[in-house]
Amino acid sequence: MMDPRVTRLAEVLVDYSCGVKKGETVGIVGIGTDTLPLVKELHRLCLLRGAVHVNYQIRDMEIEKDFYNLAGPEQIAHFPKDEMQFMKSCDCWIAVRAAENSMVLANANQKNFAARAKALRKIFDERVNNTRWVVTIFPTHGAAQEAKMSKEEFEDFFFDATIFDYAGLQKKQRKLAALMKKTDQVRIKASDTDLTLSIKGIPIISCFGDRNIPDGEVFTAPVRDSVNGYIKYNTPSIYQGKEFDGVYFEVKNGKIVKAECGEMTKELNAVMDSDAGARYFGEFAIGTNPKIRRPMRNILFDEKIFGSVHLTPGRAYNEADNGNRSSVHWDLVKILVGDGDLYFDGRLIQHNGYFVEKSLLDLNPPKERKLAEKFLARQGSKKK
Repeated sequence: MMDPRVTRLAEVLVDYSCGVKKGETVGIVGIGTDTLPLVKELHRLCLLRGAVHVNYQIRDMEIEKDFYNLAGPEQIAHFPKDEMQFMKSCDCWIAVRAAENSMVLANANQKNFAARAKALRKIFDERVNNTRWVVTIFPTHGAAQEAKMSKEEFEDFFFDATIFDYAGLQKKQRKLAALMKKTDQVRIKASDTDLTLSIKGIPIISCFGDRNIPDGEVFTAPVRDSVNGYIKYNTPSIYQGKEFDGVYFEVKNGKIVKAECGEMTKELNAVMDSDAGARYFGEFAIGTNPKIRRPMRNILFDEKIFGSVHLTPGRAYNEADNGNRSSVHWDLVKILVGDGDLYFDGRLIQHNGYFVEKSLLDLNPPKERKLAEKFLARQGSKKK
């Protein structure tokens, strides 16, 4: 018997995130065979909503690995015109990932991986810029293991974080977005981090379930050459099938001039040298999802952690464009809970990962709101 939460999640994706309508064309991609229950439910709901064409496919990452390792230059560079033609006809696009092994591409040919990403760039841009799209994952034993939970525990956590009051979150995030719109200088300060950047003049985008599930972030991009200082990320990140933990950057006038990650420093710099834009940043964001509190080793969750920021090397999004172009877009996460402050134009906005700006107190979950109120009361006493 199918878990009824699968249907509820499918309804979030089809009705809330994409708003599938009669007569539309929908693309559904399941990455991993474990996605089948959700893909089946998504297909069913799209048909019931009147979609005129629902194209679905199940992809396997072991087969993808064979392609990167076995394909020659002509095959890597081949541009699939039929995929572009479909994407141009597509109104909505839904992707679900359920990999049992997140490291499956660790030994794939990384040069071919990067070259293939460049070859498919136009299809990716068409999808991002011209369809209503959303991506999510589906629980597997592998994902539960990486989150250090049992499968049942992970399923409960997953559905709690994804079947969520996104409309309510949208209302709460409006004040944060409005404040960011007025902000020039941002400072991230922690025991191992001191970084400044400008977001002046860059659009502010509030995310509340219309692109990622789970969701909960407000993002923009730094002015390209404005980033200065150093930052050490404290959330493990799997990128191109390899795990990076403790990534450290030194930045001068927007450019990453030093990149270290212990035994993975060589691999980190290989990513940073993918192209000219990979050493500049394309996104700055604040995570706001109160249901996500610790790293899952899955960026779709980790970038939404309440009390975190992410500063992303590589490509900027069109919605918040600072002009940076790259094949890389790597959301690296810095959790501020317990050690970190966030300032807008010299004004303290977050302290130890909870909002202490009065206009943003509603973004805090109950426990953090009490901490914020106590902090503000202490600050008020000091002024007296």
